[in-house]
Amino acid sequence: MTQQYWVGDFFVDISRNQITHQDDTQILAPKAIAVLTALAQNQGKVVSQDALLDTVWANTVVSPNTLQRSIAQLRKALGDDGKVQVIIKTHAKQGYSLESNVKWQQEEHTQTPPQTTETLNQPVNNKSDVFQFTFKHAAAIIVSVALVILVFISLSEPTPAKLEIAKLNALTATDHRENAGIYSPDGEFVVFHRYEERLCINNIWAKSTKTQEEFQLTQQLNSHGSHTFSADGKSLYFIQEQDCRQPITQKQCYKLMGLDFAKSLRGAQTPTTLMECKNTRISTPIWMQGNQIALLQQTEQQWKLISYALNEQQSRDVYVPNEGSVIDYDYSLADDLIALTHVDGDGNYNLTMLKPDGTVLSQNQIELPPEIAKHRYIYPNFSPFKDRLMFSTGRQLFTLSYEGKISTIELPVDVPMGSPRFHPDGSRLLVIKGFYDRDMASVSLSELAAHYQDPLRDKHQQLYTIEERSITSEGGATFQPNGNLLAFYTFRSGIQQVWLKENSKVRQLSNFPLDSFIYGMHWANDGQSLLVNVSKELQQLTLAGETQTFSFNYPIEQLFYWDSQNQTALANIRINGIVKFAELDLSQLRYTILTNQPVNWAQKDSTGRLVYTDGLDRFWYSNTLENTLIETLNEQGSNLQFVIDNDIIYGINERFQLWRYSLETRQFNIIGDMPRNIDYLSDVRGDKAFISLRIEAKKELAELVLKQ
Repeated sequence: MTQQYWVGDFFVDISRNQITHQDDTQILAPKAIAVLTALAQNQGKVVSQDALLDTVWANTVVSPNTLQRSIAQLRKALGDDGKVQVIIKTHAKQGYSLESNVKWQQEEHTQTPPQTTETLNQPVNNKSDVFQFTFKHAAAIIVSVALVILVFISLSEPTPAKLEIAKLNALTATDHRENAGIYSPDGEFVVFHRYEERLCINNIWAKSTKTQEEFQLTQQLNSHGSHTFSADGKSLYFIQEQDCRQPITQKQCYKLMGLDFAKSLRGAQTPTTLMECKNTRISTPIWMQGNQIALLQQTEQQWKLISYALNEQQSRDVYVPNEGSVIDYDYSLADDLIALTHVDGDGNYNLTMLKPDGTVLSQNQIELPPEIAKHRYIYPNFSPFKDRLMFSTGRQLFTLSYEGKISTIELPVDVPMGSPRFHPDGSRLLVIKGFYDRDMASVSLSELAAHYQDPLRDKHQQLYTIEERSITSEGGATFQPNGNLLAFYTFRSGIQQVWLKENSKVRQLSNFPLDSFIYGMHWANDGQSLLVNVSKELQQLTLAGETQTFSFNYPIEQLFYWDSQNQTALANIRINGIVKFAELDLSQLRYTILTNQPVNWAQKDSTGRLVYTDGLDRFWYSNTLENTLIETLNEQGSNLQFVIDNDIIYGINERFQLWRYSLETRQFNIIGDMPRNIDYLSDVRGDKAFISLRIEAKKELAELVLKQ
């Protein structure tokens, strides 16, 4: 087979795994070059994913993610844009095509990019020409030697071993949802959360990895957070979240709890409160040497790392950014070392390695590869690989060096997972597998009100209609202004995408890449496009599927509202790690801070006045001088969102009652009771309301056993 060819102005050398453009040579993975070659051999034609996988990875079991990573590498090397797609084009549900011209080199030609005709035919007849000729060849030799050195350096760098899976063991198989699994220090138990059906509360359970016997460790259902063992395995520590009796700055209070693990195996216990926070949040406890618990603590929207000394019952700061905020951390007991990710005052995303006393050993900026969205935060854990952390973006697994370099790990199974937790001996790791099933439903407000006012009503009567049903998550249903379309987002294609429904027909509108997540969506005023917050970046989608990206230099945490006529939007944004509520100017890519704290939800009425709920679920209404508290709606707010239709606010309180409040007449009334498995209210038009219902949250604990 011909070993060299041109793709446009790029010279490809298969034998050396190189792509050269204007004297700039890049070395790519052999499989990536093989993918490009397969596309080049079918230039202009669509090649299916299955055909590419069969050609490049023959007799090897890999997931489509592997191919998508190779495509991302090729696009980066070819200077292509994954959104514009000039050279390599993605054809939804079909495959890929190479759109650039391809010119194949003959076998007898040189294995370097050919010179121009004038250079090849120029006679060598004087000292100047001889010097020029010799210098060019010397330069070529120097470049070749430099490439060899670069290859040697890259090969000499520590690279993680491949994760080869021997088998997958199911650890739990109940009708409940399990999460947050960790191993005990001796590896003989797995400790995890088991959630009550339809409620966000759980008990902590343990399971023997030898006998498969299960043990309920806590007596009462509660909002238990992540947990950690002491090094000897005798004590279990975790966060418990409870309603504050007298909320001041937050509705929830946070407690650090302790549990005697051995006693709990003999019978469920009541945990002991070690520390309580009423005005700050704490999360992610990890036991450290010296009988200390490391914790993340949030004060004034900034997260910092602290440690709590169990013997002295005192806390101290370990790492507090001068500006910005801590994102996540992990601790290695074997190395007595902390790996911490944070955003600094310049908006840079950094990895800091430090000792538990706060001594910083190194700090490096994290370099995200093309296959990870540019505003995506990662949550790495220590791994068995030397000087490497490991994290997941959902269906892709990566390592992170202490210098901030990210490398891909290929898995032979396609199991979505969070950042993995390894067995103490490194022979296996815990994953969470399963699905979250959510359906779109509609409710007639008049029928709901009539049923609510009937004293003989059947409380169990189903008053909602399932509008769109699948075995995965559907949500965000919103009506098209002045039209009959319904927009929603779903995982039914394997990746969260925007879909449209008209009457009984549905079609996929977007084509977002792997591991994309949607954080809000809103129709344009004319109903001809949608603004979608995908992977914390705003994209406008037309009904024809065309896209426009608004590239702000910071993450858009949550999109609430879009005024397409004035090109403004309401959103929570993260500035240097701190989340604030802002109005965005999409035409100028600028923002105006409205509050220095994030809000729970926000909309505008027909006059353009702002309505939002704060961290205490209180409703505020903007006017000429200052924002005004809507006192009538005290105790009516919740985390289930609200909708404004014809200047009437529709919301759901914590008693699962749907209500309405007129901004014009200031009249309030309860409409009716909603099902307790409601996730949120998504839209209202006239007499019809759309809601999202939790059908099933089937999550199970599983164990990947590695080949030895």
